[in-house]
Amino acid sequence: MAQPPENPLAKKLHIKTFGCQMNQYDSERMAEALAPEGYALTGDAAEADLVILNTCHIREKAAEKVYSELGRVRLAKERRRREGRDTLIAVAGCVAQAEGQEIMARAPAVDIVVGPQSYHRLAALVAEALASGKGVVATDFPAEDKFAHLPERSPGKRRPSAFVTVQEGCDKFCTFCVVPYTRGAEYSRAPSEIIEEAERLGAQGAREITLLGQNVNAYHGAGPNGSPWTLARLLRRLAQVPSIARLRYTTSHPLDMDEELISLFADEPKLMPYLHLPFQSGSDRILKAMNRRNTAADYEAVIAKVRKARPDIALSTDIIVGFPGETDRDFEATMALAARARLAQAFTFKYSARPGTPAAGFPDQVPEAAKHERLRALQSLIDGQRRAFDRAMIGRRLPVLFEGKGRKPGQIAGRSPYLQPVYVEGSEAHVGQIAPVDILAASPNSLNGVMKSGFEWREPVQAAE
Repeated sequence: MAQPPENPLAKKLHIKTFGCQMNQYDSERMAEALAPEGYALTGDAAEADLVILNTCHIREKAAEKVYSELGRVRLAKERRRREGRDTLIAVAGCVAQAEGQEIMARAPAVDIVVGPQSYHRLAALVAEALASGKGVVATDFPAEDKFAHLPERSPGKRRPSAFVTVQEGCDKFCTFCVVPYTRGAEYSRAPSEIIEEAERLGAQGAREITLLGQNVNAYHGAGPNGSPWTLARLLRRLAQVPSIARLRYTTSHPLDMDEELISLFADEPKLMPYLHLPFQSGSDRILKAMNRRNTAADYEAVIAKVRKARPDIALSTDIIVGFPGETDRDFEATMALAARARLAQAFTFKYSARPGTPAAGFPDQVPEAAKHERLRALQSLIDGQRRAFDRAMIGRRLPVLFEGKGRKPGQIAGRSPYLQPVYVEGSEAHVGQIAPVDILAASPNSLNGVMKSGFEWREPVQAAE
């Protein structure tokens, strides 16, 4: 086990994040929780006194990537030890929660295993590992609210876009999903905590806030009088924060897209015209086996309402192919729904059996070759839709929030209201501003244009024709 570095005031922390935006948020909060202990971030794992791998367990390959990375970190740890320095290795996140002690059995170089509900205790866990010289595992679901024990968001170097977790866990229990087992039951933070965090981020330079949750539109945080707030009410309140110009949220479930939330796309200019709403399969038979509790027609009814409220909405989704029992006819239904949905983007996956989930034991597992071919066909359809959506931006003037350097000298990069990367020639002085850009071209994964001026964009986004 690792020993403390000689200079406790110059400890270096390296965090590698796998998976979703919530993990990115959690990684930021881990760094903030460790800052009072003297840890400063470094991009080089080889020089770190503490390495944290913040893991994802949604797909099998994601978990295997963690063990592959642990092999590399172990070699760096052994090299530092030969030089008279030591490194603590921590595995955090959903793989930690799901596999716990097994991680240390498989990777003995690991010093700390901490689940996503316990990372507020990281400083104490580090101290325990250093003092005892033994591995420490913290994968319980503690009774206390971890957010109440985390420090205030530190100023640091802030990007113009920031994440704020508002809801964790899920009570839906889709048969393919590990989230209820790794993140626990649905929990919503109090609106006052979220508003305070958003105001602080805005004061530190954030112009755009994305609200995060495994099932974010099921948000039901208790307001000042104890009554639950909806996500729509929370978004309306956050729109009153002057420094915040843009709001987004992800990831949603079709069952929780209520009328109040849908109408907000029409009523609130700060809510960006982008919705990530997974449908997973276009086959009602497979949706039932997935325990999604909605039909393909239900999904289409929701997106029809959303498009009526905001005609230029960019719709994104998640789709799984090769779920146990999926036939060619089921897959054709998925392709048909994807075609009718007119997607701007989609995240497509081959079904991956996750230990402990009901679907892992289902009969009629689909052969890998069939999964591969179905994914190829689906991705071809999605790529065509994405290119068409991006090409439709050519000739339009879009408000772009600039976030940093571009891919070449003299270029800066930003995001359109539809979350597309946009590149223009310009100075880094524009970072953090929202400025009008005339879109001239659509590349495979981004837009290119010309900034018309450096002034702050004030006009509403125009609907697509």
